[in-house]
Amino acid sequence: MPFIRRLVIIGVGLIGASFGLALRRAGAAERIIGLGRTRANLETARRSGAIDEIQEDLAAAVRGAELVMLAAPVGQTPRILAQLEPVLERGTVVTDAGSTKQSVIAAARTFFGRHLPSFVPGHPVAGAESSGAAGASGDLYEGRNVILTSLPETDAAAVGLVTAAWEACGARVYRMDAAEHDHVLGMVSHLPHALGFAFMDLVTRDPSRERLLELAGTGFRDFTRIAGSSPEMWRDICLANRDSLLAGLDGFADCVDVLRTALEAQDGSTLSQLFERASAARRQWGERSGEAPHGSGQ
Repeated sequence: MPFIRRLVIIGVGLIGASFGLALRRAGAAERIIGLGRTRANLETARRSGAIDEIQEDLAAAVRGAELVMLAAPVGQTPRILAQLEPVLERGTVVTDAGSTKQSVIAAARTFFGRHLPSFVPGHPVAGAESSGAAGASGDLYEGRNVILTSLPETDAAAVGLVTAAWEACGARVYRMDAAEHDHVLGMVSHLPHALGFAFMDLVTRDPSRERLLELAGTGFRDFTRIAGSSPEMWRDICLANRDSLLAGLDGFADCVDVLRTALEAQDGSTLSQLFERASAARRQWGERSGEAPHGSGQ
C-alpha cells in the first residue's frame, strides 16, 4: 500500500523524475504532482509515469501533500522555500536533493523558519550525464547512497518518512553533518566535475581541437564524461560550495606543481612514486566498491 498519498516534486528533471519513477515502481506513492519551468519537460515526465499531474499553482499543488521534494537546481532553493513558506500546511514534510547542504540549510533558516521541524535536507549521490525528465530512470537510486543532514529542529517522524521514501527507491541512507557533507562531496564530486569541464574547455579551445577529438580514446572519454552534465546545475553547485571547492582546487594545484617540477627536472623517481601511490589507492578503492577491472586507457 502507498505510504505517500500525495507527493509533490518541484523540478522534474533527471533527479526529480527518477524519484517519482522509483516510488511509483515501489508502489510507495499514490498521486504524484509535478511543477517545473518548462511545459515540454513536464509533459515528458507525465508520459513516462514519473508524475500524474502537472500543476502551475504552488499552493494548490502542496495542499494535502505528505511529502514535497525540491529537485530544482540548488541555486533556486532560497526562492522556492520563500514561496513555499506561506502556503505549506503544517506537518507536510519537505526534503531536497541539492548537492550542497550548508547553503540549503542557511536558506531554510532564512526563508522557512516555522517549517524547520518538517524540513529534511538530503542529497542522493547519483546522477547521469543526461538531464531532464527524458533521461530519468526508475532504478537510478538502486544501491546508491543518499545523505540526510537533518537539523537539530527536525522531527524524527519527518526523517523517518524521507528515509522510508529513499529506501523504497532502493537507496542506502546515511546521516551526516552538513559541513562534513560539503567537504567530502566537494572533494569527490564537485572538484572532479569542475576539472572535467575545465579540461574539456581547454581541449576545445586548442587550435588542433578537431584532430584531438578525432584521435581521443578511452582515457579522454572517461575523464571528460561528466563534462556532459547540466552546466546550470553545476554552476550553482560550485558557487554554493565555493569554500570547499576553492580548498580542493588549491590542493590540486599543489599536485600539478609537483608534476610540473618533476617533469622540468626529468625526475622519473618522483613521477613513479606519485603514480604508483595513486594507482594503488585507486585499485584498492575499486576493489572495495565492487568495480569491474578496467584496462589501461589511451
